Amino acid sequence: MRIEKVNIFSADGVFRKGAVEFDDVIQKIEFDAGQDDDAGAYADADAGAYADADTDAGAGHDAGAELYLIPGLIDIHTHGAVNGDHSDGSEEYMQDMAMFYAKNGVTSFLATTITCSGKQLEGAMQNISRYKRQKNGARCAGVNMEGPFLSYEKRGAHTDEFLQPPSIPMFEKMHVASGGSIRLVSIAPELPGAMEFIKAASQVCKVALAHSAAGYDTAIEAFKSGASHVTHLFNAMSPFSHRDPAIPGAAMDSRAYVEIISDGVHLHPSVIRAVFSMFPERVCMVSDSIRSTGLPEGNYELGGLPVIVKNGKVTLEDGTIAGSNARLIECVRNAAGYGVPLEKVIAAATINNARAAGLGEKYGSLEPGACADMLLLDKNLDIQKVYIAGSPVE
Repeated sequence: MRIEKVNIFSADGVFRKGAVEFDDVIQKIEFDAGQDDDAGAYADADAGAYADADTDAGAGHDAGAELYLIPGLIDIHTHGAVNGDHSDGSEEYMQDMAMFYAKNGVTSFLATTITCSGKQLEGAMQNISRYKRQKNGARCAGVNMEGPFLSYEKRGAHTDEFLQPPSIPMFEKMHVASGGSIRLVSIAPELPGAMEFIKAASQVCKVALAHSAAGYDTAIEAFKSGASHVTHLFNAMSPFSHRDPAIPGAAMDSRAYVEIISDGVHLHPSVIRAVFSMFPERVCMVSDSIRSTGLPEGNYELGGLPVIVKNGKVTLEDGTIAGSNARLIECVRNAAGYGVPLEKVIAAATINNARAAGLGEKYGSLEPGACADMLLLDKNLDIQKVYIAGSPVE
């Protein structure tokens, strides 16, 4: 199959007009002559530059130069959607969630679990391991194990009765139950035994710092021990202070990847712009979505705790933020609307996530040999078509 006359997000992180040939993988990329001199013309650094593209809609294989072809979005932190939660252990909901993700531009995801009983968590891991992608469903690229090795003080929406100190035997048991598919595991580095855990677990998967009251020195030690990622930066952690920059400062100095949730609730737009400046090529945009995503606002549940979804915000009954109600494509639009250059936003929702989770170069890019997981977007960043393994999602 071939798509022509489209603005392609190239491997060097800019948009170039050209054509792409693909089957289940990208076979060939051809750029129009003279692109090197103005490679950034379709991804200008000015805020909202993408809105200046032509307005006529393209059709068929000739996509039209007003459309953008980007890698499929990769959501490495999503608890659920459409009444499903990855901690539930429900095969039916797993398929429903996968189709919802695909319809909304997420072609690969990490099934993200939450703090719960050991029995429930093991069942969830087993269920995730059995997932087989069906037509119109997104790929499950593994597990993001968020909890139970988290701080009581910064637990957020994690049930306190199931929090526990870091345990390698417990982690190994869950890794086996998942079929060896844990890609990320979160830990509060100030907990007893945390550094030993990080050294061991980082040989198996990526380790993220999360839900933590740790200061800068403890966080630096954690990164030196093998941690390489930060879960939802600035949320559920000690603040970035001029005398103790805590996890955010240590992450910047350690060149760690950092997640942000640009849902209009978790972070101020100025902070989002600052994060892209502080962490060049290391920002990971995630949804942190829960089961209410894609459903009407109201009362729901997360990790055994009642949550309220109102005016686009998800909270516990005491007002604590509890995940999000956002789709990742909405976060992409928000960040671009806040003035972050479009090419940096796209990278943060695709290739950066693939690299942070250790998924390899076949995910998150449009290079020859990569999986043909792609989105066609219009000038407003609305999805026109989704491809997974080269096949259109209906």
